[in-house]
Amino acid sequence: MKQKILVTLVLIICVTNLSAQNNIRIKENFDFDWRFTLSDRPEYATVDYNDKTWDTVQLPHDWNIQQEFDIKCGGSAAYLPEGIGWYRKTFKIPSHYNGKKISILFDGIFQQSDVYVNGKHLGFRPYGFCSIEYDLTPYLNADKENVIAVRVNTTGGRPRWYAGAGIYRHVWLQAFNPVHITTYGTYITTPSVSTDKAEVHIVTTMKNSTDKTQTLTISQQVLDARGKAVTQNDSKKLTLPSQDTSDLKQILSLNHPQLWNLENPQMYQMETIIRAGSKIIDIYRTPFGVRTFKFDPKQGFSLNGKQIKLKGMCLHQDAGSMGVAVPDRSYERRLEILKEYGCNAIRCAHNQPSPEFLDMCDRMGFIVIDEAFDKWKSGYYEKYFDEWWQKDLENMLLRDRNHPSIVLWSIGNEVQEAWDNSTTGVERATMLQAFVHQYEPSRPVTLAAQNGHQAKFSGVTDVIGYNYLEARMLNDHQKYPERCFLVSEELPYFSGEEGNIRSYTPYNPWNIVASHDFIAGGFIWSGVDYLGEAGWPSKGWPNGLFDICMFEKPRAAYHRAMWNPDPMVRIAIIDPSLDIDHGRDLWQWPNMAAHWNFPEHYRGLVMEVRTTTNCEKVEMLMNDKSMGIHKTENFPNNTIIWYLPYTPGKLVAKGFNGDTEVANYQLVTSKETTNALITPDRTEIKADGQDLSHIAIQLIDSDGNRVQTDDRKITVSVEGEGKFRGIDNGDLRRKRTFAGNQLRTYFGTALITVQSTRKVGTMQVKIEMEGNSVPYIVEIRSK
Repeated sequence: MKQKILVTLVLIICVTNLSAQNNIRIKENFDFDWRFTLSDRPEYATVDYNDKTWDTVQLPHDWNIQQEFDIKCGGSAAYLPEGIGWYRKTFKIPSHYNGKKISILFDGIFQQSDVYVNGKHLGFRPYGFCSIEYDLTPYLNADKENVIAVRVNTTGGRPRWYAGAGIYRHVWLQAFNPVHITTYGTYITTPSVSTDKAEVHIVTTMKNSTDKTQTLTISQQVLDARGKAVTQNDSKKLTLPSQDTSDLKQILSLNHPQLWNLENPQMYQMETIIRAGSKIIDIYRTPFGVRTFKFDPKQGFSLNGKQIKLKGMCLHQDAGSMGVAVPDRSYERRLEILKEYGCNAIRCAHNQPSPEFLDMCDRMGFIVIDEAFDKWKSGYYEKYFDEWWQKDLENMLLRDRNHPSIVLWSIGNEVQEAWDNSTTGVERATMLQAFVHQYEPSRPVTLAAQNGHQAKFSGVTDVIGYNYLEARMLNDHQKYPERCFLVSEELPYFSGEEGNIRSYTPYNPWNIVASHDFIAGGFIWSGVDYLGEAGWPSKGWPNGLFDICMFEKPRAAYHRAMWNPDPMVRIAIIDPSLDIDHGRDLWQWPNMAAHWNFPEHYRGLVMEVRTTTNCEKVEMLMNDKSMGIHKTENFPNNTIIWYLPYTPGKLVAKGFNGDTEVANYQLVTSKETTNALITPDRTEIKADGQDLSHIAIQLIDSDGNRVQTDDRKITVSVEGEGKFRGIDNGDLRRKRTFAGNQLRTYFGTALITVQSTRKVGTMQVKIEMEGNSVPYIVEIRSK
């Protein structure tokens, strides 16, 4: 009996200690139960205003994407209007927050935001891509309701791409003891790394918000991916005066470190514990990775001593019908698809991404260029540059400095100052780079220079990115052999001559990147289609390798062949009359489709057929008759050109290495649509109100063949424990709002996105297809 009582007491003590530890530092999701209005009145900031008639919304939220298109609003913002909106949330402080400092952390508000709590104005932040933290403690009511109000203003100038409108990233409510590590208050570097040992340097920033001097003990340990402690340091004492902030520098040795790399991105966690006497008052965990990297003027980029070519894509942040309010799972799916494709690097264009996106790049093994700005003293940021550039750049460096995926800080893109004959551009670039070097010296600085830039300007940063200037880069490398180069924006198909980037030379720029060691890599503009930078009737940029559904386009075959080691061959047919949103001239491909369904009057017409491959040779068969075998090396861009008279039936391409068939691909002339292949990426998701299932639709005929030339209208409804988030088809020439639940397929495909609620259960997704009387029902379970 005594033994049972003793065991019970031990369990109670353990549970109590665990509960106390969990309450030491609190970071809770604050995304739910907000109210929103697209209007503007000063009384919205007050505590007593009645907002019950406002819409109830969940964050992340982008009000812009729900609106109707208006050609007068301009293509940069996807023809969606400017506006001013307000958010409000009423909440009570939980009892376990008592005695703590409380802050609210916004991962991003676009843009020109004012935040109030209980009628008190906490601050204004014009930039729409930074994280924003406000101390709520002095203004909160402990025993009654509190009101957060946020005014968001997108009038007066927006970027040249779609940036949405609203509180479009996560929001967090944080609580910590008055003596604590500040938000983003650990800085971890590994200046010395070998296979035997890594030297881990950590700077910890602590704040004493009490009215007394505190004597503290700080200890740290490194946890591996399983949560096991693998090294720790000796505890250090620190005396921290009242209302003061102090940095503590410590060094740990990590034996036989698991290096972070692209194939096996091993992560560690630094656990920092602060004690006052014997009492633990803060526990702060920081993910980090151990790796070395280098940019070299002769050998390009290396990771952990291994030369690697950066196979990169420039990405904007929107996701079609969800706008910029992108749930985490949407980001994750995008990166999964790009990883499989062979992409190993991301340029975050032209702003810092969400913290969750960078976490995924860490976990999945992507190299990242983190970019602070597009323009400097031109464009929409011009009026804020002088006052805010240091605060906004500091925010990026402070927030993102522990991500092993990040290897470059970008301070700008295609800035007006690059053309300046005076010293203004050089001085401004030097000023920004010096700030980065002082604040976060473990990574080099880059910027992206456009056509016609001054040579002196591109000599400022540690690494220089050239946009569409491969020919000039080759010559500049001879003139300035000490410079480190990469292609920060790479055309997906054409290359240009020096001094004439619009020569439309059909020689893919990746050929140049791949064949010169000194070029660190290239970043295709753009990897994925995005909203904005549009020309009516298009609502976006249609020249990516993937559309907004993340469906791989026929044009993507070339970079798959170049970037992915798996043997492959693809077939595409050139036809200028195809109904394709061609986009801007320089970024186009010849109109191509991966189907063998053409009008009857095409019968007998000799057509250009392309087989793109990484195999040594390809045999083409038309209706089981061999049309010959060609070696890939005899054609540019790994693309064999065939001329075949259009005859309905079947095309088959077989890829060979030596005499062994290692890949094949076929196109079959299809009949009319009779059915649809419905494929959810997941049928079981989290009941957290955030998780997603993406349901792909592919039209098929009675023989099960894909149909790309007989599109049908799709209507979607959701019942049960789930929410409809959007339907897209990859065509940016959408006529009506992205908020609709009806859309025609495009080339026979569409994508439905649904989201969980916060209740365990099942949602039924009802999909009605024009021409079919019986709807499709997809069940998605949440748990």
